[in-house]
Amino acid sequence: MGVITMGMARLRMVDNRMGRWALRRVMRRFLRWRSQSGMISATRNMNSGGISGQRNTFGLTTHTIWLFGWVLITAIVLSYGYMWIARKFTKQFIWITGILNVVLGFATALYMLSRKYYSGGIVFLIFAVFQLICFISWRSRIPFSVLMLQTAIDVAKKFGHVYLVSAIGGLLATLFAAWFSVTLVSVYVKYEPDPNNPACRQGAGGCGRGKVIGLIAFITFAAYWISEWLKNTVHTTIAGVYGSWYFNSRNYPTKVTRGALKRCLTYSFGSISLGSLVVAIINFLRQLASVARAQASSDGDILGMILWCLVGCLIGLLDWAVQFLNRYAFAHIALYGKAYVPAAKDTWKMIKDRGIDALINECLIGPVLGMGAMFVGYATALMAYCYMVFTNPSYNVGGGFTPVVVAFSFLIGLQICNVFTTPLSSGIDTIFVASAWDPEVMIRDHPDLYHRMVAVYPEVQQAIHA
Repeated sequence: MGVITMGMARLRMVDNRMGRWALRRVMRRFLRWRSQSGMISATRNMNSGGISGQRNTFGLTTHTIWLFGWVLITAIVLSYGYMWIARKFTKQFIWITGILNVVLGFATALYMLSRKYYSGGIVFLIFAVFQLICFISWRSRIPFSVLMLQTAIDVAKKFGHVYLVSAIGGLLATLFAAWFSVTLVSVYVKYEPDPNNPACRQGAGGCGRGKVIGLIAFITFAAYWISEWLKNTVHTTIAGVYGSWYFNSRNYPTKVTRGALKRCLTYSFGSISLGSLVVAIINFLRQLASVARAQASSDGDILGMILWCLVGCLIGLLDWAVQFLNRYAFAHIALYGKAYVPAAKDTWKMIKDRGIDALINECLIGPVLGMGAMFVGYATALMAYCYMVFTNPSYNVGGGFTPVVVAFSFLIGLQICNVFTTPLSSGIDTIFVASAWDPEVMIRDHPDLYHRMVAVYPEVQQAIHA
């Protein structure tokens, strides 16, 4: 046993070192390219001025920074409002989410189609139809989901600093999104190849289409990884708070939130970074498929558009499966302190052998919060599209930059809302994991919750005793 313990400790040490080294390397490169690409001020006469009166006709300008600023404001206001609705109207929350998401999805799709922006309109229309079908099929599972959401909110109000973590995480996500937006615009300003681009003659390195594509690919991947790491750090921290409530409700310890955050930033840092990296790679591949589909659509290649749409769907399914496993693996890491790979293996074994998949499938909170994040993404994408249409910047006369701006606006709104809503889903995920591994604690220390769960979903007895 001593050899096994030492081996596990060394594995965690290597895991942490690899995670720190990889994330630190990405951040260094991100900072380096950020400093090299900050040419907006050096070419102010070309890239600034009035919103629609700029002389730059070949790439993104400060107009786009203003646009992304409004996107950030919209995302943070809607995310705060969404969390407020969850706290004030818990029973109606699921219905409100479903209705708003479906209505705005159809509105965004129809408006884009009416403006003859067919590629974006068709994609949003498919999403809206799919979500409508899902929401109709979920109605029978709403009572159990409402109970779990009420439990998570009650614990968040009485124990730890759940909403403070959510607010700080959302603020950091917003600041990072602002930084990412400026960097994205700066890459186009500095490296977009055009005879009229004065930035090509300043600083080291010349302009080139390949350089622009490579830099955009790199900062997009870095943005996915860092935002996923932030979201998973918030998730694991909150899971530690709910785990303390689950196992120590009769003698609740002090400084729980601080201790959980400290473990995430030290002991479990490598595990969180590694799990986030897997998701970032998958999301990056899905983004590439989306760009390829949009390019095929603009070229009139119907076969290519269908092919890339199918590839995107397959990658989306893989993304769902990995994120599904990660949610419970990170909760397992918070409760039992294991490294990422052993925690993922134990989580998969738990889902197969303990019957916890019945609880997971019956609870709608994860999908509902995902729909809420999609709602914010729809809103930011629609706002960005309207902004581009009505301001009609000189660099977008032919509409070539519209897919890029809309896609990144959707990504910003989606990720910011995901960070804000993470505490609610984290609490429920932690309760499921803890009750699967230690069901006697649920029956002994939380009998009221257990009996209420049995009342709305009798199969819970078999699920946690399997």
